Amino acid sequence: MLAEKWQKKMQEATDFLSLVDKDLALVIQKEKNCRLQIKEKQEPYFALLEAIAGQQLHAKAVTAILNRLKSLNNGYLPDAKQLLTYSDIELRACGFSFRKVASLKQLAMTTIEGRVPSYHHAQTMSDQALVDLLIQLPGVGIWTVEMVLIFTLGRLDIMPVHDFGIREGWKICKQLSERPKTKELKEKTASWSPYRSAGAWFLWRAVDQQKPKEKQNPLTL
Repeated sequence: MLAEKWQKKMQEATDFLSLVDKDLALVIQKEKNCRLQIKEKQEPYFALLEAIAGQQLHAKAVTAILNRLKSLNNGYLPDAKQLLTYSDIELRACGFSFRKVASLKQLAMTTIEGRVPSYHHAQTMSDQALVDLLIQLPGVGIWTVEMVLIFTLGRLDIMPVHDFGIREGWKICKQLSERPKTKELKEKTASWSPYRSAGAWFLWRAVDQQKPKEKQNPLTL
């Protein structure tokens, strides 16, 4: 039932965005519909773990690193207590940088201490409250939290203006010579509310539409 409701929301978002932005409508026309997918009821701890792993890396590299981490735990991502049992050497062998190892261990500790909300608690919090809370964690910035808001919690009105792909997508969509500044992009996409998350997905797709299929981002397919 949740999947049906989500698909209905994505259709509403697609119809709305097609009307409010004629340039984005051309991107939408190529895609037909919004295929933004969320991970149903994924705990924020796991979402943050994956997001930290994915910082500044290609999707294939991230998958390989996470698979190595899963191999330490019978094919599953380790929970917070289990992650703390691994040495820095073991985590480094998975492919995590020194900085990411430190960030992951801090994430695990703060989760055990109850400072990372559960999925159900997070759903009672506003977007800004979650940003304010989670960016206090080492290695977790606004972009990381925004990815959790979109892909884990299914928040509909998030525009990750610091994301390189989003800014590049705007440049392509609007046929500009350079990418917009973050403040400008935030202002320009205000009219896309309350469906800016879907708008962000279409901006990512605008970039992917320029690439050979094998190089496209699997998160946006």
